[in-house]
Amino acid sequence: MRNCSKLLWAAVAALSLSACADKAVIRGTVADAPNSQIIVKQLDINTYRNADTLKTKADGSFKYDVKVAAGQPEFVYLFYGDTRIAGLLLEKGEKAVVTADTLGRYTVEGSEGSAELAKVDKAYADFMAALAAHADEPTKMTQDYIQHYRECVRYVIEHPFSLTTVPVFFEQLGDSPVFAQETDGILFRQGADSLKTVYPDSRYVKALDREAERRMRILEVVNQVRNAPESNFPDIKLPDTKGEKRALSEVDAKVIMVHFWDEGDAAQKMMSLDTLLPIYEKYHPRGFEIYSVCVSVDKPEWASSVLGQKLPWINVCDGLGGASPAVITYNITELPTSFLIVNGEISTTPISGSAGLQKELAKLLR
Repeated sequence: MRNCSKLLWAAVAALSLSACADKAVIRGTVADAPNSQIIVKQLDINTYRNADTLKTKADGSFKYDVKVAAGQPEFVYLFYGDTRIAGLLLEKGEKAVVTADTLGRYTVEGSEGSAELAKVDKAYADFMAALAAHADEPTKMTQDYIQHYRECVRYVIEHPFSLTTVPVFFEQLGDSPVFAQETDGILFRQGADSLKTVYPDSRYVKALDREAERRMRILEVVNQVRNAPESNFPDIKLPDTKGEKRALSEVDAKVIMVHFWDEGDAAQKMMSLDTLLPIYEKYHPRGFEIYSVCVSVDKPEWASSVLGQKLPWINVCDGLGGASPAVITYNITELPTSFLIVNGEISTTPISGSAGLQKELAKLLR
C-alpha cells in the first residue's frame, strides 16, 4: 500500500509539473510606468480580447506567465491604456524579456517569434503612419498601399512556416482587408497549407484555413462567371441526392423556378408539399421545372427529407450553407427566395405567393 501511495503521489506530481510546463514567461520593464496597470490581450484572429491585467513594481518591472500548449504558440500583446507597448509570439517554455516605454517602443529578447513579430508590427505601423502623412494626397496614399501590399505578399511567401504571417494575412485598412484581391485566396491557401504542417493544432492556423477556404470558393465563383459561355443568367452546378452534379444551364424547360430554401425550417419544408408540389404536378407537363437549392450544412438530413417527401423536381445541396457559391452568385440574403427563368432569361416579375406564381405560369405556359 505504501508503495502504491508513493506511485500515486509521483503520478500526481508528474502531472502537476507537466501542467506547469505548459506556459511561457514574460519578464519586462516599462519605462516611466511605476506601479502602473498593464492590460494583457491575446489575438483573436484580427481583433484583440482582454486576457488579464498586471501591475508593474515601483521600478516599472513585471513578470507574467502565459499558458501555452505544445505546438500552439500564442500571440500576446501588452497595452498601457490605449497604447500597445509590446507584441509577443510565445512558444511553450520560452522566457521573453521585454524592454518597453509608454509610447509603444519596445524590444524583445529570448523569443525568436516575438522578435520577428516586432518587425511585422513595425512594418504595419510605418505603413499606417505613411498613410496619415499623405492623407491629403490620394496618389501618394495609393502608392503607399501598393508598396505595402507587395511587401506583405513577399513576406508571406518568404516565411511560409512562421506564424507571424497570420497577422499579416489579416491586416486591415479601415474596414477593408489589405489582402483585398480575389486572387489573394491562393496566397491564403498556400499559407494555411504550409502552416498546418508545423502547427496543425493552432487555432490561428485553423482560422486561416477557414478564411482560405472561403476565399477560394469566392475565387471559384468569379472564375466560373468569367469563363462561362454567354448566358443570360449565372450558371450554378450542385450535387443532387445521388451526388451527381446538376447544372442549372442544362435544365431543359421553358420556365424554371430557382428556389432557395432551408430544410431546417419546418414551414419551408412543408411549403414543398403543400404549395410547390400541386403547382409542379399541374404545370410540369407544360414545360415547368423547379431547380431547388437547399441552403443547409446538414446534407444527410436534407437528402432524407427530399427522399421522404418524394419531391419530383431537381433537388441540389452542397452542404456549405450560407457560404455556398450558389448563394454568393445570386446574392441570396433571405430564405425562402425564388425567381423564374423564362426561355433562358431571368424574369423581373416578382413571385408573390402561390396565387401569383400560378397566375404567372398560366400566362407563360398556355
